Amino acid sequence: MKTVLITGGAGFIGSHLCDRLVKDNKVICVDNTFTGSEANVKHLMGDDNFRFVKHDIIEPLFLDDEDIDEIYNLACPASPVHYQFNAIRTIKANILGMVNMLGLAIKHKARILQASTSEVYGDPLEHPQREDYWGNVNCTGIRSCYDEGKRCAETLMFDYHRQNKVDIKVIRIFNTYGPRMAKDDGRVVSNFITQGLSGKDITVYGDGKQTRSFCYISDMISGIIKMMGKDDFIGPVNLGNPKEFTILELAKEVIELSGSDSKVVFKKLPSDDPKKRCPDISLAKKKLGWEPKVELREGLKKTIEYFRGK
Repeated sequence: MKTVLITGGAGFIGSHLCDRLVKDNKVICVDNTFTGSEANVKHLMGDDNFRFVKHDIIEPLFLDDEDIDEIYNLACPASPVHYQFNAIRTIKANILGMVNMLGLAIKHKARILQASTSEVYGDPLEHPQREDYWGNVNCTGIRSCYDEGKRCAETLMFDYHRQNKVDIKVIRIFNTYGPRMAKDDGRVVSNFITQGLSGKDITVYGDGKQTRSFCYISDMISGIIKMMGKDDFIGPVNLGNPKEFTILELAKEVIELSGSDSKVVFKKLPSDDPKKRCPDISLAKKKLGWEPKVELREGLKKTIEYFRGK
């Protein structure tokens, strides 16, 4: 049985990863609970294969009592509301946290996977985005702490691989949604569902014609695990749903599925908000045999049901 370390393990994606891996592995869940919540992994606390460690990876992590086989590094605020709240800590999580986790990987001779992001492409001039596209990123804007932090984290991964032979994996996660999203995280799916269920106006920024692709959480977890288990391929690789929707289309779906009588209102588009975001997943199909299966409508129904119960 492997011992797996998941940083950001009490977060939205991390907690689902804990659920999937704890069945066949010893899982060490590390989280500072800034955006994650112990409630997301409470149901695992009594499992002999599960251990929770409250820790911020900006500081070195010492686990001398464990032999770690794999590290999934998901620790970083991922929504604009949260990563802009303390931009300097966001940068530190991406850079100091990455250095600390790579040091841990060296110490334990562990394979390490970095959860990078579609944000490395910025406001892309290429569409859809392929892994060999270098991006169009503002390095001094309000989103730069996250965008550039994640880009630097990828650089660190590849330099440690070249210089220290660290066994690395890099994935670029596109918009992901599902149960356990925080209702106040500022992301478009949770915003729309929360507003729709409470009967408030649905807030669309800009004209609503900007596009996103939405990957349901179960599909994302499958892709992450496939990448960790894949030999002779280090990435980066896009993980996301290539089916593209406008923000206005998403708003209308949420209104219909939630049975809401909310109206759509338009507000000014935030600074550096990308106009298009959609992955080319040809590489994931070829190398991992992976592609998403859950349609948006099906995933939204499950997510709305979760939010109704909150």
